[in-house]
Amino acid sequence: MPLALLISSHVAASTVGGGASAPVLNAAGIDSMLVPTVLYGRHPGWGAPGGGAVASGLVQSMLDAIEAQGLYAGIDLVLTGYFADPAQVFAAAAAIDAVRAARRDEAGANEPDRIQQDRPWIVIDPVLGDAPDGLYVAPPIALAIRDQLLPRADLVTPNAFELGYLTGRPLTDLGSMLRAARALECPALVTSLPRRGRIGVMYCDGDEAWMVTHERCPHAPKGTGDVLTAEFAAARLGGLAPKPALERAVAATVSLVMRANELGSRELPLVAEIAARRDPLVTLEAEAL
Repeated sequence: MPLALLISSHVAASTVGGGASAPVLNAAGIDSMLVPTVLYGRHPGWGAPGGGAVASGLVQSMLDAIEAQGLYAGIDLVLTGYFADPAQVFAAAAAIDAVRAARRDEAGANEPDRIQQDRPWIVIDPVLGDAPDGLYVAPPIALAIRDQLLPRADLVTPNAFELGYLTGRPLTDLGSMLRAARALECPALVTSLPRRGRIGVMYCDGDEAWMVTHERCPHAPKGTGDVLTAEFAAARLGGLAPKPALERAVAATVSLVMRANELGSRELPLVAEIAARRDPLVTLEAEAL
């Protein structure tokens, strides 16, 4: 059974962060361990969230306990999301290094880079901000994610604002977006890209680039980026190539938003609408870039 380590937010009443990633991965047959960076009652977008940040020492202590249990050698996926202070980011970076070392020791050799059960896959969701508001984490956190986590990533999943921030490049057209994504020097899944009056999600690496577009979804609940990242990671770990994984992940996420709108739900109905994720309500095809 595949195993994932999630280092992200826990929000009791909102389907975001680790609370969105874990159910998606679990439904795909991937067990998960969530180390929370914050404990909130609700998404800050609804008002005062309650709760607060998890002290970096507690984050480190939880990671140490997971390692002491001997679980690092069995981790197939590390997925990071929201961080509340730079020390948490450094703890996550050290954990990634330790997971990779444990898997190498378990295998007895450093295997070639590929998504298989013989090595962990590191997915960095750089939760920094969004247009038009800009950063919603402190600049030292954003810089720590850029400097500590991006160099360790096997996949980076920024939105358009985050892509521009991380690369320092203006995003004026599709070509500039593709060049910026490739400047990250690792595979990237980029969301919230404008494309012919629609919304695009782009995957690119050194060999290929694909984009899926869909109509803008009215009143999309929070957490769609978390769901999309987890759906794509689950599809890739399940053996799908980037193009079909992209198509499936976007279709599943759009279907979930459609059902939320039909139900009048302000949160993503991840569990209630698991059938819509397994058998999406829409079929989307990626175009080559």
